[in-house]
Amino acid sequence: MTDGFLGYKTSLMLDVVACALVVVVPTLLFSLYTVKIRRNYALHKALQITLGVVLLAVVGLFEADMRMQGGISGILAKRTRPLTVDERASFDTLLYVHLFFAVSTVFLWGTTLTLALRRMPNPPGPCPHSRLHKILGWLSSTDITLTSVTGLLVYYYGFVVP
Repeated sequence: MTDGFLGYKTSLMLDVVACALVVVVPTLLFSLYTVKIRRNYALHKALQITLGVVLLAVVGLFEADMRMQGGISGILAKRTRPLTVDERASFDTLLYVHLFFAVSTVFLWGTTLTLALRRMPNPPGPCPHSRLHKILGWLSSTDITLTSVTGLLVYYYGFVVP
């Protein structure tokens, strides 16, 4: 794919993912507001399914793009100034932390959504599964937030900082 659109030496999909990471946390907060404060279970369900599907599609395209670009090393090679050995070691550590959260988010959020779709009534509302759903939901929310924060740090230190 082509260079990114945010003005840095990245790939198009890396910029798309960075934008998605900026949008996901506020959308998640709004979704939590709709269910906790407004008690709008149907909107919460729709927002969570939409977030899950959109993020799955974006991450899938991003992974394909990463392979075509030669992985993170291929994209980092586009930098105006290559990372020093120490910078690359720090970058790799941050990347591994990000990947830990990103991979665990897929499993946590996937489990949370799957169980909710199977065990929650339609239309959605409080039920015996609600207690477990709340625990899984907070774990998933924390995980996706940490994925977003670490992902944006990877973008910043890998491509924004000269």
